[in-house]
Amino acid sequence: MLRVLILGGTGDATKLVAKVANIAGIEAIASLAGRTLAPHTPDANVRIGGFGGVTGLVNYLQEMKIDILIDATHPFAHQISENAAAATWEVGIPRLMVIRPPWQKLETDNWLEVENNQDAANVLENQSQRVFLTIGRQEIGTFAHLHKIWFLMRMIDPPNADVIVPPGLILCDRGPFTLASEEEILLKYNIDTIVSKNSGGSATYPKIIAAQKLGIKVVMVNRPPVPSGEQVPDVDAAVQWLLNKLTRFQMP
Repeated sequence: MLRVLILGGTGDATKLVAKVANIAGIEAIASLAGRTLAPHTPDANVRIGGFGGVTGLVNYLQEMKIDILIDATHPFAHQISENAAAATWEVGIPRLMVIRPPWQKLETDNWLEVENNQDAANVLENQSQRVFLTIGRQEIGTFAHLHKIWFLMRMIDPPNADVIVPPGLILCDRGPFTLASEEEILLKYNIDTIVSKNSGGSATYPKIIAAQKLGIKVVMVNRPPVPSGEQVPDVDAAVQWLLNKLTRFQMP
């Protein structure tokens, strides 16, 4: 039996776990960081919570006798991906990253690309008045000093009580979103700028299409670098990669 640890947190990870669960000869364990209060948990063996850095992950891989690690975390979950790279190298097991392609800027898009949230906050100052902030709840404090800007802040769960939030309105909602609903939000709240991470995928892309249609500026936060290693762009490719590993594992 091939034991596979799948680091999740995305819709792709949930789909991957569901497909792997139907493959004979593989036992899948899904790991979620636990950052959302009611995560979409796959119908599989699930653990929730961090590992305690590289050392903790190394210990887990060894204790659970994990044969393969698949990193299907969010494109902006940089630290866990770095930890996974270091831990699998130390233990000596294969690692695959499932990295969905980023959104590509079209000629009709009005994007300003920045490297991080702090750069995004710097761009907004003195240039925007009503901002649709769609970076999640973890780093909204980066924008709290922008008192002259009104923010519509969309996130899955509300921020922690000790977080200083920007002025505006918090909207708790979970994708996927439709183009019609995104256009309605942008018009209802008179949004002039969207701040978004370049997460890729289809679940939150409608806001980018809506911005394009309405001529709204998008401050796009580029992805952090990923550690070196094998990677595939989607779930089907990850399944095929895993099947190839399973074949080799079963060979006498």
